[in-house]
Amino acid sequence: MSLTAGGTVLAADAAPAVALNPTRLGISLVLSLVVLILLVTVAKLHPFVSLLGAALVVGIGSGYGPMATLTSFTGEFGNTMGSVGILIGLGAMIGKVLMDTGATEQVVNTLVSKSTAATIPWIMALIGALIGLPMFFEVGLVILVPVIILTAQRTKLPLMRVAIPTLAGLSIMHACVPPHPGPLAAISQFKDGGNVGLTMMFGIPVAIVTLLIVGPLFSKIAAKWVPIEAPANFTVKSEEASKEETKLPSFGISLLCILLPAVLMLLTSIFEIAIPGFTKATDPFSQTINFIGAPSMALAISLVFSMIVLHWASGISWKTVNDSLGASLPAVAGILLIVGAGGGFKGVLVGTGIGKIIGGFVETSHVSIFLLGWLIAVFVRVATGSATVSILTTAGILSNAVTMMHASPMAVTLLVLAIGAGSIFLSHLNDAGFWLIKEYFGMSVGQTLKTWSVLECLLSVVVLILVMILSLFIPLTI
Repeated sequence: MSLTAGGTVLAADAAPAVALNPTRLGISLVLSLVVLILLVTVAKLHPFVSLLGAALVVGIGSGYGPMATLTSFTGEFGNTMGSVGILIGLGAMIGKVLMDTGATEQVVNTLVSKSTAATIPWIMALIGALIGLPMFFEVGLVILVPVIILTAQRTKLPLMRVAIPTLAGLSIMHACVPPHPGPLAAISQFKDGGNVGLTMMFGIPVAIVTLLIVGPLFSKIAAKWVPIEAPANFTVKSEEASKEETKLPSFGISLLCILLPAVLMLLTSIFEIAIPGFTKATDPFSQTINFIGAPSMALAISLVFSMIVLHWASGISWKTVNDSLGASLPAVAGILLIVGAGGGFKGVLVGTGIGKIIGGFVETSHVSIFLLGWLIAVFVRVATGSATVSILTTAGILSNAVTMMHASPMAVTLLVLAIGAGSIFLSHLNDAGFWLIKEYFGMSVGQTLKTWSVLECLLSVVVLILVMILSLFIPLTI
């Protein structure tokens, strides 16, 4: 899969898992995490090199083998760059165009003028959810980072008061709502009862309630734990754009350019709900909708659209708009390497088979199937750093149990939500999304753990509680 909020766009096609000694594997896993923490926090080594070192420790130390370790690392690094790398690059370009043309500034000005300092966190939470509904976490983050930072600057609010609610909105949609790959992957495992439309019907309200409970409220605590301000040297426009006589584009046009990627990505999902099997259809119309709704193409189309429309609306020269594309890439080069290395580390963990070992251990527990699904997903997520691997492993383990208990479609939907919630629990050092958050907001490892990691735990637990409550009022079997 993917990163995400973490976790969401990293591919899950690591080398096939092998049978290793569980004790040796567990010791190697713990040792690799200790090494990773020491390299990053004590030795101050670059996270890319630190993640590579940690991957070698767990791969070689567990008996997986040097070449298998290297193959899994490089293979998953390439998969990550082939998916999230393209999305981050295009997202960064869109973000830079929005900044240089004044579109981001217009959105921030409008938000600030219509809101108070007390309501800004709630508005940012809903914006994060709106952007996150059809959009991968990483893409939404790249686009919204300038909005987060500028809003914090203009309102004089601590950075975490603005960032945490926005991140919560992006992350919770990724965990609970199709068309994100996690929920879709879980639904595909439950062939007897899984339903995309029903999952969206339950998932969106559960996600919104969770967001309103956790996002703005936890931001108050996070701002006290990590009292950092928005970077003072953050610039809205490039030097070239600042020299030109321009006007701010209208709020409507600016908002359209921000939302367009989300709208395009949502197209395919809407048609899939209305016409089952639409994404696999081969007729020209279906192929066209699927093509423009693919994340990479949706972003590419939105980039060209934003360049043309904002060039006209702001009066900025075409050369400056075009130069913004190249200017956006140096800022994300280091992030791409770190994210890729996070994917490589995850690939080694998946290849060693630790997800199956943990899943087999927890499967013997006699607890509620919703709690069991959440627990398995949590253990695999914490161990591998991958939300998708966590979901696929958990759904695979429980698929036979779901069939045997003749689970109702609504019960399957709640199980998908419980598994999705567990798959985002405790984003930490082995999750590429963790490093993405850290680098974008200029935090230390400790600060990221106290804010982003705790946020993910709270979101996960609240969704589980809501699922357990809902399970009291619906038929669990047919």
